[in-house]
Amino acid sequence: MTLSSDQIVIYVGPSLAIEDAREILEADYRPPVRRGDIAALMKSSSPPKIVGIVDGKFFQSFAISPKEMLPALEAGVVMLGSSSMGALRAVELLPYGMIGVGRIFEMFRTGELDADDEVGMVYDEDSGRARSVPMANIRVALEAAAAEGIITKDEERMLIKVIKDVYFPERTYPLMLKLAGDSISASTRASLSAFLKNGAPDAKRDDAMNLLREVKRIAAA
Repeated sequence: MTLSSDQIVIYVGPSLAIEDAREILEADYRPPVRRGDIAALMKSSSPPKIVGIVDGKFFQSFAISPKEMLPALEAGVVMLGSSSMGALRAVELLPYGMIGVGRIFEMFRTGELDADDEVGMVYDEDSGRARSVPMANIRVALEAAAAEGIITKDEERMLIKVIKDVYFPERTYPLMLKLAGDSISASTRASLSAFLKNGAPDAKRDDAMNLLREVKRIAAA
């Protein structure tokens, strides 16, 4: 029997617009998760059967802790994480049954990424519009640019280094290209800029969409 939408809670913010999310899955969509949210959810009169965590707050408020999420897992709630805070917590709670989804989760699980700032970003609270680009997104986008021959692998490594050294709320593609200076040619800069605006993968968004598809599959089962 397929679960009803009110039995599925998804915490999502700047990684994926709600209107796009609803095209994949009808659910109870809530803002990025923060400390206390899951505990409050489990105390409600009708706790959900499935919880998906994409985005979470840690720069603006206290981040949700793995310890807070354990009782929900122990109570039999199916919990999935991807993209951002969800990917971080899914790695930590993998031994306790949380399900990780997507490229960014796998990058953390394998140790390719090991710092919270890889998924950190700032965004407008009212519109949800991003004001910075997460480092994990930058890595995946530059890898794709190198695979398409837009930049070389050496240029990919150089660009990652210059933007990684920037404090995460200030990371943007224009700043990255500015910091690269004469290390890349004008033609390469133009081609890469066009790719980043129009053709580059958005890892956090892609992972969020994959999480919703997995939730939909589980709910139908």
